[in-house]
Amino acid sequence: MRLAVTGLLTLAVAIGIGRFAFTPILPVMQKDLGLSLRAAGLLASANYIGYFLGALSAIWLRLSPGTVVRGSVLAIVILTVAMGIAQGTAAWLILRGLAGVASAWALIFASAWILQALAERKRGALGGVVFGGVGAGIALTGILCVGFLRLEWTAGQIWIAMGVVAMLPVYFIWSACAFAPSQRTPAAVSAARPSLRSAANLRLIWSYGSFGFGYIIPATFLPAMARQVIPDPAVFGWAWPIFGTAALLSVLLAGYLSSRYSYRAIWLASQLVMAIGVAVPVAWNTIGGIVVSALCVGGTFVVATMAGVQEGRRVAAGNATSLIAAMTTAFAVGQIFGPLVVSAVAEKTWGMDFSLITAALVLLAGAVSLRETREKRKEEREK
Repeated sequence: MRLAVTGLLTLAVAIGIGRFAFTPILPVMQKDLGLSLRAAGLLASANYIGYFLGALSAIWLRLSPGTVVRGSVLAIVILTVAMGIAQGTAAWLILRGLAGVASAWALIFASAWILQALAERKRGALGGVVFGGVGAGIALTGILCVGFLRLEWTAGQIWIAMGVVAMLPVYFIWSACAFAPSQRTPAAVSAARPSLRSAANLRLIWSYGSFGFGYIIPATFLPAMARQVIPDPAVFGWAWPIFGTAALLSVLLAGYLSSRYSYRAIWLASQLVMAIGVAVPVAWNTIGGIVVSALCVGGTFVVATMAGVQEGRRVAAGNATSLIAAMTTAFAVGQIFGPLVVSAVAEKTWGMDFSLITAALVLLAGAVSLRETREKRKEEREK
């Protein structure tokens, strides 16, 4: 349980704060600092590019998991506080990029070490607790931001406060890392190249990439969209906590569903629900539509992540690392391009609607690809 809680806290800091604290703070940066939607998209993409580079560089890191997790968590604390001190888009771009690198390192090395340790102790079911850190971190940052908005704190003050919050579990994480292996675990460092020999595998990779592109637009801009509908922070500020809470609860549901349905079916269904949630604010441009979107997207993106990885492992069998590496790369590329699409059309009155519709269509295409892959494999088995 201590290992599982360590994983939960690490992912809460790495993902909930290192990657997604920007989302609930964005409306305040727009109000206080005049940050445009175009610049916001660039800042979001800088973080996702950093995450992508961090994932790639993790292949060659020759440090122990404990060392990397400790350093990454400390880096996220420092970089988050620095966001509240630095001035100007150029400095923010650098800080958000570095935070993305640290987030990727924390996620990869902590999950590889802790999930393997849990499996060795025959407590693999506690993996849901570990991934629950993603939703818990998002919900916590969202709730805190609601309070900060009521107090009328500036964006700089909120960033510094988030850094302080990220620092709170550092001691627990630091002490738990003493039990990490002294060398890298195979799951964290495999450099095998992805197998692209099969058209079915290519469709699987594409589907995971479409998921990365589709979910990241509401995951980045949902509070900003809510602010456009209702300027009152006491109302629009709750969009992100709802998103995070849905993500947290969905992890518990995923464990129940996996005993009844295949991971591919869970992934496909999650992506379809996500597509509906992404498109809802276009047709229902009220706070109600924003809430529905938060529930649909927040309630499926962690489930789709887990189901996608599990399906990759099942399909690839003995060559799972290469296929999962290719899927993860496609996912990272997708979430880099999502905010860039928003930035490209941000100045247009129809810009956000266009971005959401595009994201929904890409998600639907990815879901169709999953269906085609399943049917193709069924045919191959029958032959």
